[in-house]
Amino acid sequence: MGRRLPAGLVASVLAAGCATAPPLDNPLPARPAGGPVENPVLVSPGRPTPGAYHEVFERTIDVLDDYFELLPPDPYDGRIRSVPRIAPGYEQFFKPGNPDPRGRLMATFQTVRQTATAEIRAGERGGYQVYVVVEKELEDLDRPAAARAGVAVFQEAATVDRQFEVVGPDTSPTRGWYRVGRDYALEQLILRRIRAGK
Repeated sequence: MGRRLPAGLVASVLAAGCATAPPLDNPLPARPAGGPVENPVLVSPGRPTPGAYHEVFERTIDVLDDYFELLPPDPYDGRIRSVPRIAPGYEQFFKPGNPDPRGRLMATFQTVRQTATAEIRAGERGGYQVYVVVEKELEDLDRPAAARAGVAVFQEAATVDRQFEVVGPDTSPTRGWYRVGRDYALEQLILRRIRAGK
């Protein structure tokens, strides 16, 4: 004689199976709570006031200061700029930086420089919008910085390199760096913190 399963067990298995899968005709998939933040992000909604602007400006400085060294900010300009910094890789796990594992890995093996700019402006329907841009640049060297192969046998460079007068068309601080895009993961982290006020 065969074994029969209790009717309650069969009903609960069928109900659990139906509850775990979304219906096939679901028009909109559910968005995760930690989805991307709009750039610019709306902060301090309502009628713009000088006190609210000062609060948003100080909050933006406070968040950016955790990641970058800032140039002297001017509240009348509405822009906050940073000094370029070398992005930390996995070997500098104690430094705050890119939350994206791929970006951290790239900064481990390649010299990556980041520069942040935040712009605060009044929103169209009240409040203030904070627009954050983090630019990434890679270092371009003529030759590797620690090239030691063949130095003991064939030395191509002089032992002492004396330059009394530097003459050249390009002696700017951006020489040797080229832009590779924006660091969207770090921008999102900064925008979330500005919006949350932390």
